[in-house]
Amino acid sequence: MEDKNFQELVDIVRRLRVECPWDREQTHDSIKQNTLEETYEVIEAIDDKDYEELRKELGDMLLHVVFHSLIAEKEGTFKLNEVIDGIKEKLIRRHPHIFGDVKAEDTKEVLKNWEAIKLEEGRENLLAGIPKNLPSLARAYRLQEKASKVGFDWENKSDVWKKVIEEIEELQSIEDSGDMAKIEEEMGDILFALTNYSRHLNVNPENALRFTNEKFIKRFTYIEERLKEKGIKITESNLQEMDKYWEESKKAL
Repeated sequence: MEDKNFQELVDIVRRLRVECPWDREQTHDSIKQNTLEETYEVIEAIDDKDYEELRKELGDMLLHVVFHSLIAEKEGTFKLNEVIDGIKEKLIRRHPHIFGDVKAEDTKEVLKNWEAIKLEEGRENLLAGIPKNLPSLARAYRLQEKASKVGFDWENKSDVWKKVIEEIEELQSIEDSGDMAKIEEEMGDILFALTNYSRHLNVNPENALRFTNEKFIKRFTYIEERLKEKGIKITESNLQEMDKYWEESKKAL
């Protein structure tokens, strides 16, 4: 049934690429932003634990896999079957503890083997596979995670926290210097160190900040709604009044 459903999807997209003017005009570049947006919509559905929405968004993501593959097929660069064959071969090759005779007793050993295999496949260096277009916080997390897999890591999270404090003190020592390039560099060091500390707490900082952003939106919207009820525009309010509703929002939401 799955094979039949998948083939029907491919046939539908293939027909759209021929008969629909919009679908026919699309390229990898023209839909790449849509592909990115679908990824974020999948993440949002997971965050909301909305599994009906997740089902729909995964369908949209699958559509993009098929769409990009059929664009490539027409351009003569690769075919959909090659995409499928490639990921099958990769999964088998990178799981020798399942499909071969390699022993891996725990997740740490599995991940270390995974990185070694990628280097054997021709990866230029350990960090080369991390996308440059990742959000910077997520990229920092992945860089540190990759380095950790081969043993380049702090042994104690208390030492990681000391590094955070050290970076904060370095920023404080130059914040009034007027040297914006240096200030920006030190702020980056703080964020990088905090990301590392998050990792040692088993917290994904990108997820943590995303949840905090949503919390801020809810609380600030609460302020606006309370002011609106009193006939006051938020631009006409003051910090004292807004802060009162902010504290109220913490109990209400």
